[in-house]
Amino acid sequence: MRVSIAADLDYFFPEPADVLLAVEAIPMKDQKLVRDKLTVAGEATPLRSFQEHGTPGRSQWTEANDRVQIRYEALVDVERPPLSIAGLDVPPRRELPPDVVHYLFPSRYCESDKLETYAMSKFGHRSGGDLVLEMTDWIRHNFEYVPGSSDNSTTATDSFLRRQGVCRDYSHVLITLARAMGVPARMVSVYAPGLNPPDFHAVVEVWLDGNWHLIDPAGMAAEESLVRITYGRDATDISFMTIFGYAELQSQSVLVAEVA
Repeated sequence: MRVSIAADLDYFFPEPADVLLAVEAIPMKDQKLVRDKLTVAGEATPLRSFQEHGTPGRSQWTEANDRVQIRYEALVDVERPPLSIAGLDVPPRRELPPDVVHYLFPSRYCESDKLETYAMSKFGHRSGGDLVLEMTDWIRHNFEYVPGSSDNSTTATDSFLRRQGVCRDYSHVLITLARAMGVPARMVSVYAPGLNPPDFHAVVEVWLDGNWHLIDPAGMAAEESLVRITYGRDATDISFMTIFGYAELQSQSVLVAEVA
């Protein structure tokens, strides 16, 4: 399917601030860029690519001051089948690729060591893809989607205890439970057609049978239509805008749709 994307960010910076943007879709095997363009207007320096060996995504640096408008437009062809992970296996830890192993470890927002005992007692009878599906089903049935119920200090353990949150929190909990059970899991920022309300969206990828598989624990979007932006250990790594300073949001819109 072909997906159109239009993201507009309007911010006011009372003082100069370094800004790291991560809003561009990633060219990957299952999502191909037809065309895209990122522009910054207002008091901002020219965009400078931030790319290092192993750095995911297409992040860009700019220094912003006063009123700044950021616009990203894209057409992306997504060629991915619907989610189908039942029966898939997790290889032994010692056989995992080096760049996958660190997605087994606890991280800033995903304290998998704290939920290991619960995960084993609740889901220990399952493994692999069946395990991930059961954990996802448990989250969807036991959590309430409540906008504003969390902030940038909320961890997976906090969300687990409160049984509520938004896409960020649902993803953190699934990642945490998966890692606790030996399934490599990472967080992914995506553009999602049909998301209500439209916004940047956070989902999960799990490593099964030698590949990463997207899954939306909040159940708000179809995995076969998602367009990846970037990925990492948790919300620390996937912010669409990291501001080293202070900024005031003026307006923001994200419009994503399937097109013929």
